[in-house]
Amino acid sequence: MIAKYNDILTKLSSLKSVLDGYRPFSEHVVKQLRDYYRIGLTYTSNAIEGNTLTESETKVIIEDGITIGGKSMREHYEAIGHAKAYDHIYSLLGKPISEEDVLLLHKLFFQQIDSENAGRYRQKNVIITGTDYLPPDYQKIPELMKKHIENLSRKIKDKHILEQASDLHAEFESIHPFTDGNGRIGRLLLSILSMKNGYCPVIVPPIRRAEYITARQKSNKGDLNTLRAFILSVIYEEMKSLKRLVESLVR
Repeated sequence: MIAKYNDILTKLSSLKSVLDGYRPFSEHVVKQLRDYYRIGLTYTSNAIEGNTLTESETKVIIEDGITIGGKSMREHYEAIGHAKAYDHIYSLLGKPISEEDVLLLHKLFFQQIDSENAGRYRQKNVIITGTDYLPPDYQKIPELMKKHIENLSRKIKDKHILEQASDLHAEFESIHPFTDGNGRIGRLLLSILSMKNGYCPVIVPPIRRAEYITARQKSNKGDLNTLRAFILSVIYEEMKSLKRLVESLVR
């Protein structure tokens, strides 16, 4: 497992070095990439949670304000809300993430879906269907999230930043601080940590949904390595795509 980690981390470092050679990106490149990931991240993250909108449908809802026949209003609101939360993450890349930042991300995503619970921690205990894992009692969430926020800004010696980001993703999901939207906010936070350190947004392809969910379930039982390996693999694939995108834009 260690050899496998080292191999993919070496490849990721090489890809990052190539991309660093093009930095700082021009305003044109930055806009193109932001718009590209706005749709891609919104579509994939919602799809992981069961949203049935296609990528093209997600695009026209977000960019053109068109309503898609046969799709629920909740699915429309999930697309619009996620895009708003995504837009906000760029203001968080140059500073430590605060508790207020996390709550605002949730509010931006969840406002049109459930205004009463948007931007506030859950006020009751919940169960997660499809797993025997029980999230912490809701009364413990403020304390757990305070520690989690501190961990988001802590650098751990001898652990690669992407492995640390994966572990923090597992920690956030295990806390399950909101009534709904935990997966989407957790993946946005994961992307922020990745992007802050010169890597790409973290896109989990819907085709790998079952693998991702299994890895998260294992992390709830103390196995962090499976999720680390999964996160590193999706970042590696997306870094290859990002390299191609940047090289096509700077020609």
